[in-house]
Amino acid sequence: MNARAVREMFERNVVPSYARFDLVLDRGEGSYVWDVDGNRYLDLGGGIAVCALGHAHAEIADALHVQARKMTHVSNLYYHELQGRLAKELVDLIAPGRVFFCNSGAEANEGLFKLARKFGHEKSRYEIITGLGSFHGRTLAGIAATGQNKVKKGFEPAVAGFKHVPFNDLDAAEKAIGPDTAAVLIEPIQGESGITVASPEYLLGLRRLCDQRGILLMLDEVQAGHFRTGKFQSWQTIVGDREFLPDAVSMAKSLGGGFPIGAFWIKEEFAQVLSAGTHATTFGGTPLGCAVALKILEIVRRDQLAENARELGEFLKSSLRFLQKEFPHVIREIRGFGLMIGLDFSPDAPGFANSEEFPGIQAVKRLHSRGLLAIPAATTVVRLLPALNLSRGEAEETLTVINSVVAELG
Repeated sequence: MNARAVREMFERNVVPSYARFDLVLDRGEGSYVWDVDGNRYLDLGGGIAVCALGHAHAEIADALHVQARKMTHVSNLYYHELQGRLAKELVDLIAPGRVFFCNSGAEANEGLFKLARKFGHEKSRYEIITGLGSFHGRTLAGIAATGQNKVKKGFEPAVAGFKHVPFNDLDAAEKAIGPDTAAVLIEPIQGESGITVASPEYLLGLRRLCDQRGILLMLDEVQAGHFRTGKFQSWQTIVGDREFLPDAVSMAKSLGGGFPIGAFWIKEEFAQVLSAGTHATTFGGTPLGCAVALKILEIVRRDQLAENARELGEFLKSSLRFLQKEFPHVIREIRGFGLMIGLDFSPDAPGFANSEEFPGIQAVKRLHSRGLLAIPAATTVVRLLPALNLSRGEAEETLTVINSVVAELG
């Protein structure tokens, strides 16, 4: 089908809940995708931090094929080896604890909400404190937890039990904790609000504060986790060698590299809070999903992709900061870690003057016209969230395209 026919089919049959870009994609290979007209794009969006190994990776395809011919689904009424192996891998990468498997980041965060409620139930604690600018999913509880009003409109009344405080403000968090508070939930790097990074002091301070008040510290690593910042989870990158461990962590996106799988880890101390019968899912931790996630972990280790994320991330950031210094009236700031980078554009740049669209959207469309996919965030930010196996040549191609767009906007 041609692009027009596909778009018309969508308009007739698909719920119009997305503002889609005018691209009709057909296939992918590695870090490149092609549209139905044969135009090639370098994908620096990665399905919004999902495609950890790019598109159509042969070893993922083989893992799916082999496992699908053996066993696709097993009810969680029974044991199977692959779920146990994957749980052990994740525990080994974090710390002693237990893992629950689900299907998405929103479901993983729902699990954290239930963990906090169950943890605080005997003392009538139910409230969860989250950060302004946060994003925790599109379920009713997820949008109540999210610290952005734009996702809440039209879905009132909000699910009770969430309180938002300024991000990176430890004093505000301390003042917000009351007798009803059961947990604090934050993203170490807020992706949807424009790659806003928590300071090490903020994370360490929240840990001390939660310990003092006897409440849980939970981290949403759905977008920033899974080696994207050069370590398994972004808090490990931010805090470095200093002692720090949350009580629970949600994961998804790159965990399955495009196959839908989510998970949350709970510290061993609290692993029995969600006892038998308190939480469940039909499709969580299937043999098919676990086979893919295990293969991704194997490839990340074998091909040293965490190191690749660190090295190419530093190369991209240093080059982009040089560009920012050359065009400070176009780019205000470059921020992020590893292969999670945000370019914050100035709304006053001359090239944005003749459109009512947000600068981030305009910049992304200009990148599209030059064969590069990226993801907008907030109103002025463009996110780069490429595959962890991005090559140096592809990174250089990315810079060439961004340089041309920035020069044009200036």
